[in-house]
Amino acid sequence: MPTPRDRRARLATFAVFFVQGLTFATLLTQVAALQKKHGLSDGELSILLLIVPVIAGAGSVLAGEIAKRYGSRVVLRIAQPLAGLAVVLAGLAATVPELVAANVLFGLCLGAVDAGMNMQAVTIERRYGRAILTGFHALWSAAAVIGAVWASAAGGMGLNLPVTFAVAMVTGVAIAVVAGPTLCAPEEEHVRPAGPAPGTDVPAGGRFPWRPILPLCLAMAFLYVGDASISNFGSVYMDKIMHASAAVVPLALGAYQATTFVVRAGGDLAVRRYGPAAIVRIGGALAALGFAGIVAAPNEPLAIVAFGVTGVGLSVVAPQSFSAAGRLDPAGTGVAIARVNMFNYVGFIVGAALVGGIADAADYQVAFAAPLVLAAAIILLARGFQPSRALLAPRPSEA
Repeated sequence: MPTPRDRRARLATFAVFFVQGLTFATLLTQVAALQKKHGLSDGELSILLLIVPVIAGAGSVLAGEIAKRYGSRVVLRIAQPLAGLAVVLAGLAATVPELVAANVLFGLCLGAVDAGMNMQAVTIERRYGRAILTGFHALWSAAAVIGAVWASAAGGMGLNLPVTFAVAMVTGVAIAVVAGPTLCAPEEEHVRPAGPAPGTDVPAGGRFPWRPILPLCLAMAFLYVGDASISNFGSVYMDKIMHASAAVVPLALGAYQATTFVVRAGGDLAVRRYGPAAIVRIGGALAALGFAGIVAAPNEPLAIVAFGVTGVGLSVVAPQSFSAAGRLDPAGTGVAIARVNMFNYVGFIVGAALVGGIADAADYQVAFAAPLVLAAAIILLARGFQPSRALLAPRPSEA
């Protein structure tokens, strides 16, 4: 049974996920606005967007090294407020070099927070003894919807980028600062399992093998090729292909995040009933269907619906990847989670380069055919999400 301390830590982790979703959506819904402000071509925009995942990968690795010694709480207490600052700096940037510098800071903090918050979530799931990780990602999606709705409202009111970013980020940073001290401490994250990690046949503290987590890594990469195409280019697609107004442009990402939230809100119950492999397999099929709708959409309403269907499919992959990685690392070292999280950025890099490159050669509607194929490949990787022999490592009191 979870203790009152476990419940407080869970609420704090919810807060961290909420702030990360808000931060991410606040910046990404304004990609088209940033492109117009700085006069960037589609190719230049693709290069700019590549900076974030490349630097985020370094941030994730750095977070993993720090967390092994000092726990993920210290990572989150430093990196999350800095991520909010980076978004505001991106809005204030008057030149392209200033925008690049803001993106570098944002990418570094994004990677650190992504890794740290999932380490916290896996620790909470282990302590609760049941599947609850999807719920954290659901709140991330809810916050992203709020960010997209705020961007739409700000566009309708004619607010400039610095004001739009600052309003959201002051709120987010305040929540992060309040939640930070209640997150799991290092002694709560790092435990000593009695034997080998389930399914790995490697003693705790030994060299962690790649083979059992490779399907999770590939699924994560394919997921984020699709997610990157929507996050980076969804607003551009609505602007250039659908010729939507400033108030409608953010609704593509809003629909994607809204359906992602709805599915994730009930996702833990579905995983407990049907198992992670079946849920991921269905998700891959629905994601492919959604991308097909984006490629074929004749008008704004149907395009927004297609983005929503894609959100239904992709929503389950990331939380189940982290959950499965956590089961393979019962000592709570964060090694498996950090590796899986790195493929988040591999997917973002490939997604930004692939979709941006195809869009340069053809257009954004054709470009969304690439993530369609990779989303379908997730169906074949679903077997790797089968639960291990045990969900939990021994709790600290049992070690």
